[in-house]
Amino acid sequence: MTTTAAAESQPFQAEVAELLHLMVHSVYSETDIFLRELISNASDACDKLRYEAIANPSLITDGTPPEIRIVPNKAANTLAVVDTGIGMERQELIDNLGTIARSGTRSFLSKLTEAKDGANLIGQFGVGFYAAFMVAEKIVVTSRRAGSDEVWVWTSEGGSGFEIAPGGEEAAQRVARGTEIVLHLKKDAAKYLEAYEIERIVREYSDNIQFPILLVPEEGEPRQINSASALWQRSKSELKPEDYAQAYKQIAGAFDEPAMTLHYRAEGRQSYAVLLFAPSQKPFDLFQVERKGKVKLYVRRVFIADDAELLPAYLRFIRGVIDSEDLPLNISREMLQNNPQLAQIRKAVTGRVIGELETLGEKEPETFAKIWNAFGPVIKEGLWEDFERRDKLLALARFTTTSGENRSLKQVVDDFKPNQTEIYYLVGDSVERLKSNPKLESARARGIEVLLLTDPVDAFWTSAPLDFGGKPLKSLSQGDVDFGLIPLADDKDDKKDEPAADAATTIAVIKDALGERVSDVRASQRLTASASCLVAGGDARDRALERLLAQQNRGAITKPVLEINLRHPLVAALATDSAQAKDLSLLLFEQAQILDGEMPDDPAAFAGRMNQLVLRGLGK
Repeated sequence: MTTTAAAESQPFQAEVAELLHLMVHSVYSETDIFLRELISNASDACDKLRYEAIANPSLITDGTPPEIRIVPNKAANTLAVVDTGIGMERQELIDNLGTIARSGTRSFLSKLTEAKDGANLIGQFGVGFYAAFMVAEKIVVTSRRAGSDEVWVWTSEGGSGFEIAPGGEEAAQRVARGTEIVLHLKKDAAKYLEAYEIERIVREYSDNIQFPILLVPEEGEPRQINSASALWQRSKSELKPEDYAQAYKQIAGAFDEPAMTLHYRAEGRQSYAVLLFAPSQKPFDLFQVERKGKVKLYVRRVFIADDAELLPAYLRFIRGVIDSEDLPLNISREMLQNNPQLAQIRKAVTGRVIGELETLGEKEPETFAKIWNAFGPVIKEGLWEDFERRDKLLALARFTTTSGENRSLKQVVDDFKPNQTEIYYLVGDSVERLKSNPKLESARARGIEVLLLTDPVDAFWTSAPLDFGGKPLKSLSQGDVDFGLIPLADDKDDKKDEPAADAATTIAVIKDALGERVSDVRASQRLTASASCLVAGGDARDRALERLLAQQNRGAITKPVLEINLRHPLVAALATDSAQAKDLSLLLFEQAQILDGEMPDDPAAFAGRMNQLVLRGLGK
């Protein structure tokens, strides 16, 4: 390349020199990010041209449309990224390519030095031009500002400085407007000259850049390799259901159909476009420990990150895109976590997603049921984590109850029995086991609907003090339960006239027999047919939560309370048979353990006691 004057050498800003040293000596494996960043810068230049041309139409009178060209040259071992955007004058080249005019640079460089995945950090920070030195041993930038006759050439090999000189006649003919960046590739970066590799990167990172990206092969005609149309930026009236379905599969990499689509544009203090989907099938990574979201963040149609935590973890099943017009393209991963603009977007979009799910639950209950059946256990994590939206999530939740499936708390409250003031629930391993739990007996006799909770997360969120519409949620496995004011569904179930064992004497005998195995023994208001059950004391954690924590070595199981049915024949026999009192007491305790899904402390002794009882019944 010829120039009309001698090149002027200038040093890099100290931070740039340090950054380039890291680039030149980079051993990072994820170097694809350089092309995304160069395309992003080119798109920015085209955007700026379009904006300035509004006030100064003469900038685009030559009729050349804003576009981006990628030109691989295997013979010369170069890769060029060329745009017909706004271009740069001499001082702009020095300012933009010789300094990093941003705060936090020193902190960034420190983290970059320590990072294992420096390439990704570089890309997220937005110093993408310098990332090109990961693959290039020399970079030549030729640029002409729109409306200017001057062409300038910037050259650097990634050392301590760069050269800048006026461009010659050849450069002036080649660059009529915009910027040409020519990378002289390192030997190990030859793969970036392959058309399929270039197309792969563009498809992954830059497909929705709104300007055409043309691949100019060494042989054949240039062809566009991006869609150049961000679907989420288009009006809903322009799109059909099949357009959304195709976009969902492309964005989410999924094969099912979306169960819910949310597409809107927010205007006001912040401007951003939202296109989100709820899948109809569980993704394979739904319960990964990291609980990372899968909503992609774009800034002005440029891909920034796919794990920017744009929604809370309990909505991590949502897939899609949020495209901001206000966030800076150079936003770093650290800034993503603390950026107040992003926090406002996160809050607003979370509320909108929950509102959309509420509407779907009201207007399309069958469709909502598909979402809840697939992702209900994940959404219920929010009942534990998101205090601010807990009431909305409780209203959104659907439950299997003793009355049916996919029941809302509103439906449960609407079906309250006379004098009922609490919403009752049981936590366990399976619906079948819960339905046979003796703790349901008194509630069932009164026709009281009980929530049957079987997801592991249920043991956690129910440990918080909760109410729905002023009606507290109450566990049938914890504390005292009194159904005395709620009438029986059938008077035949009233067993008040049946003889009952003496409470004080019977409880004293059982306490003496069980000793330290239980914290208390008391007469039960829960039981009508079974002899006994185990519950947690009023101040203790629900027994299901205790068992779950004990399995994870996160706490010991406290001693339970044994409740007895004083009208049961086995309890009555215990009070009158002092010789068998201890064995019968232990039997009451052990069968209550089994009904709760626990093994007796001594299975062999339990079997022996059961055999003796059977033999006595047989008269042997």
